[in-house]
Amino acid sequence: MSARSVLPDLTPLRVSPAYRRLWTGQTISAFGQQMALVAISFEAYHLTGESFAVGLIGLFGLLPLVLGGLYGGTLVDAFDRRKVALVSALGLWACSLALVAHVLAGWERVEVLYAIVAVQSAMFAVNNPARAAMLPRLLPMKVLPAANALGMASFTLSFTVGSLLGGSLIAAGGVRSVYIVDAVLFTAAIYSILRLPSLPPGERAPVPGFRSVIDGLGFLRQAPNLRTSFVLDMCAMVLAQPRAAFPALAATVYLAGGRGADGAWVLGLLQAAPAIGSFLAFCVSGWISRVHRHGVAIVVAVLAYGVAVALAGVTAIGLPGALWLGVTLLALSGSADMVSAAYRSTMLQTAAPDEMRGRMQGVFTVVVAGGPRLGDFLMGSLASIFGEGRAMVIGGVLCVAGVGLAVLSARRFLAYDARRPMP
Repeated sequence: MSARSVLPDLTPLRVSPAYRRLWTGQTISAFGQQMALVAISFEAYHLTGESFAVGLIGLFGLLPLVLGGLYGGTLVDAFDRRKVALVSALGLWACSLALVAHVLAGWERVEVLYAIVAVQSAMFAVNNPARAAMLPRLLPMKVLPAANALGMASFTLSFTVGSLLGGSLIAAGGVRSVYIVDAVLFTAAIYSILRLPSLPPGERAPVPGFRSVIDGLGFLRQAPNLRTSFVLDMCAMVLAQPRAAFPALAATVYLAGGRGADGAWVLGLLQAAPAIGSFLAFCVSGWISRVHRHGVAIVVAVLAYGVAVALAGVTAIGLPGALWLGVTLLALSGSADMVSAAYRSTMLQTAAPDEMRGRMQGVFTVVVAGGPRLGDFLMGSLASIFGEGRAMVIGGVLCVAGVGLAVLSARRFLAYDARRPMP
C-alpha cells in the first residue's frame, strides 16, 4: 500500500483558489467558534450547576435552526449564494460581539446566553447551506468526497485545538477572553466570502417563501436515499450525543469537585476528544474517494459511533478514574462520525439537482446541527435522571437500535453506489 493511498487527498485545495480561500477562512474562524462553545457550556454550568441547563442551550437553538435551515435553503436557491453567505456571516459576527458585550456589561445570566444562542443558530442555519451549496460550483464532482473530508478536518482540527484552548483560556482569563478571541477570528470567514466569485442562481431558481419550502420537502419524499441518510445521522446525533454530560463528568467523575481551573481543562479535553479522533481519521483518509458503496459505509460508521459512546459511558460508571480510556473511546466515536459525514455530504451534493441543493442543504443543516441540539437536551435530561455515565450507555444502545430499524425499513440504501447517484 503506497503512502498516497492513505494520506489525505488535498486535490480540492490545489485545483480551486476560491475553495482554498473559503476553506482557509472557515478554518480560522472555526477555532474561535469552538472556543466559544466551550465557554458557553462552561458558563451555563457555572451559573446553574446543572447539566440540564447545559442541555437547554441546544433546545433554545433548535427552533431557530429548523426555521432558519428550511427557509434559508430557499434563499440559497433563489439568490446569489455568495451574497447569502456574506449577509448571514455578518449576522454570526454580530452574535460573537454580543457574547463579548454581555460579559463586559455584567449581564451574566443564563437567559442572555440562551437568547444569543437562538439568534446565532438562525444565522448559522442560513450560512451553512449557502457555503455547502457552493462546493459543486467551485469544484469538479469527482473531488467532492475529498473536499468534504477536508471540511470535516477543518471542523475537527478547530474543535480539537479550539476546545483545548477554550478550557485553558477560561482558566487563565475567564469566559470574556474566549469571547473576544472568537470575535476577532471570525473576521477571517467574512474576508474569505468577500473574495469569492459571484454565484448566481440558475434559470430554474425558485421564488423564496413557504411554497419553495414545501417543494423542497416534496422532493425529499421522493428521495429515499437522502432521507435515509438523514435518519441515520439523527440516530447518532439525537440519541447518542454525549456533550451535555461533559461538564458534570469533568467536575464530578473524572475530577471530583473540579469546577475551577482543572475542571475547565478536563472539560476542554472531553469536548476535544471526538474531534481528535475525527482529525486522526482524516490523516489516513486517502482511501475515502475510492469507496463507492456509500450506503454501506454510512451504516457501518454510525453503528461504530453508537458502540463507542456506549462504551465511554461504561467507563464513566465502572472506571471513574480512567479519564484517558474515556477520551480514547470518545475519539473513536469522532473517527466514525468523520467517515459518516464525508459520505453523507457527498451523497447530498451529487444526488440532488443544483436547483434543489440549497433547500436540501437547509434540511441537512437542520439534521446535522439541529440533531445535536436536540441530543443535548435529551442527554441532559437522561443525565439528570440516571446519571451521566448511564445516560451515555442508554444513548449508544438507542443509536445502534435505531440504525437497525432504519436499515430494515430502507434496505435499498445499502445498495447505493456513488458512481450512479440516485436521490
